[in-house]
Amino acid sequence: MVPVLSPHSPEAHAIFRLFTYFLVLAAVIFLIVAGLVSYSIVRYRARSGDIDPRPTFGHRRIEITWTVVPLVIVLAIFVFTLRTMAHVDAPLEPDRPPDLTIIGHQWWWEARYPNGAMTAREIHIPAGRRLLARIESVDVIHDFWVPQLARKMDAVPGRAGYIWLRADVPGGYPGACAEFCGKQHAGMRFDVIAEPEVAFSAWVARQAETPPADPGERLFRERKCAECHAISAREERRYPGPPLAHIAGRRTLGGNLPNTPGNLALWISSPQSILPGNRMPDSRLPADEAQALTRFLETRR
Repeated sequence: MVPVLSPHSPEAHAIFRLFTYFLVLAAVIFLIVAGLVSYSIVRYRARSGDIDPRPTFGHRRIEITWTVVPLVIVLAIFVFTLRTMAHVDAPLEPDRPPDLTIIGHQWWWEARYPNGAMTAREIHIPAGRRLLARIESVDVIHDFWVPQLARKMDAVPGRAGYIWLRADVPGGYPGACAEFCGKQHAGMRFDVIAEPEVAFSAWVARQAETPPADPGERLFRERKCAECHAISAREERRYPGPPLAHIAGRRTLGGNLPNTPGNLALWISSPQSILPGNRMPDSRLPADEAQALTRFLETRR
């Protein structure tokens, strides 16, 4: 089913109801207009021997009707829209810290949690609990949208937006950037993964842990990978590339590529062949170094 037609949160249900009202209203208006046009075509069609009818230059009742009826329709739409906005919009509470921060990059999404956990392209939330999500961007305007869970929210550089993010039941909910943001806009997809509270708590605690040291870490730093990627879950600095502290535990890599050792090695060596125009240059590493880095990153779970 089309995601927008399969809501899985109270906020998404409210948006779906508003969409349904508008769709039914538009269908009724279309049928009335189409019926009147069809009736007029048949009733007033030209016949042999007819003379031109006398023109009518004004009809007060008809003019009042076609002014009042659209006005009532617009007011009804306005009221229903306000009610839905009040239900789905997160209130502006400057003193309340967000439950997670979601940051748009060209072309991937980063999620940060209060305990220091960071992840990319996979946003984990507890099923059945509403989170206040802060939406940001570090480069251009993006638009965060998970059709089954929440409204769209622009991610604007230098500004922050807030939305409620909640899922009624555990599962994976696809999301996308809904604002054209560059060459790989169409590939800027992500998943919101709703888990039972216990599983989510375990996941977010594990993501905040720093994996043990590994011999491949030396090569990671020598090749300047650490200048663009956080390898520790405790780093507060914002890097231009996705955090890698737990990359082996993710389902996909850039461009929704399945996260396998072979694909990870290909991404390390030639990311432009997978996602042209992304900000990671082709490394052209020797095969043995690419494999060493792959083995190192495969330990980061």
